[in-house]
Amino acid sequence: MARRDAYHDVVKSALEKDGWTITHDPLRLVAGGVRAYIDLGAEQTMGAEKEGEKIAVEIKSFVADSDISELERAIGQYILYAAILTQEEPDRKLYLAAPETAYYRLFHLADSKTSPPAPLLRGEGRYTPFPLSPLSVSERGRGRG
Repeated sequence: MARRDAYHDVVKSALEKDGWTITHDPLRLVAGGVRAYIDLGAEQTMGAEKEGEKIAVEIKSFVADSDISELERAIGQYILYAAILTQEEPDRKLYLAAPETAYYRLFHLADSKTSPPAPLLRGEGRYTPFPLSPLSVSERGRGRG
């Protein structure tokens, strides 16, 4: 099992503040003899009579020298984990969590010098989970203001 990413506790706290219950830390899966460890598993209850939504969150810090290498690794893990979840827990959605700074560096392109960045992947708010998109979490919890 790999070591935790630098933003693990920040993402976990943000999910809990948003009403998610952390059910797995990490979420352990086995498919075809292959073990996978996704950083977090969480559930959000919809009500007494309805089953809640289940998610798995892979956390990436993007602190290495090459953002592109980190992104390649994150996408590779995402694809592998998505395939395993499809077999083992098809009702659980997979998300990628990344710091806001990495999100804006990697997932936004400037339309022109005067216009604001145009998102390559859509989402709302500071950390809105959506498949194959980062959970954008403020770095204030990490002391970076």
